Amino acid sequence: MRVLVTNDDGVESPGLLALTVALVRAGHDCTVVAPTSDRSGASAAIGPLHRLGPIPLVEHHWPEVPSVRVVAIDQPPAAAVYAACLGGFGDPPELVASGVNPGPNTGHLVLHSGTVGAALTAAGLGVPGVAVSIAMGETFAWETASTIAAACVDWAAQPHGGPRVLNVNVPNCVLHEVKGVREAHLAPYGTVWAGSADTADGHVQLEFTGNDVEGDPDTDLALVRAGFAAVTPLHGIARADLRGAATAASAALETR
Repeated sequence: MRVLVTNDDGVESPGLLALTVALVRAGHDCTVVAPTSDRSGASAAIGPLHRLGPIPLVEHHWPEVPSVRVVAIDQPPAAAVYAACLGGFGDPPELVASGVNPGPNTGHLVLHSGTVGAALTAAGLGVPGVAVSIAMGETFAWETASTIAAACVDWAAQPHGGPRVLNVNVPNCVLHEVKGVREAHLAPYGTVWAGSADTADGHVQLEFTGNDVEGDPDTDLALVRAGFAAVTPLHGIARADLRGAATAASAALETR
């Protein structure tokens, strides 16, 4: 299928190349559109696209996949998804693959991750997406994460009452050392990061560190720590249970 490959770490990230190579090896027709530089934490931000005018493109060439068009734009990954899904690079993609992100995107981090934000943006435009991240380390087993992500593409592409988004987190080890793949719940806030904030002298200092909270064993965080690849389907943009919401808001009209 036609696959748009993007990331939030920039076009020169080795994880982006590894994911593209794995998808091409699996037989997919890939186009790479990624930020010119690191846009980590961009979530699904697109910036003021309606005021930007023409966005310059920088063409790249990857000898490992010479037939793949590789383009960098100075915008967040969600903007790249918009450009591709609106036909800016030929026929719109049938799936968006985002990653491989160096560092896991587990639990509440899916709200902030540009890697996941790209896949969720695709779903909002009617296109399924796969976001893939790998646990931290001094070096990264890119091929492990990209191989598992490529295997997830067919599942994500299946129609299922709307476009699917699959968040994939992989342990940082060679493929034969991965203990298995498990469906996972998102880890709750407080288990992924420990944070603090301090305000003084006209500035605020935010500190985020990892912690040793294990949490439930079926969460994405716990599974990756235990050596499993964790896959978590995400709803994306979906209607929540609104019972009582209109009644509460109507109180504003009672003062008329």
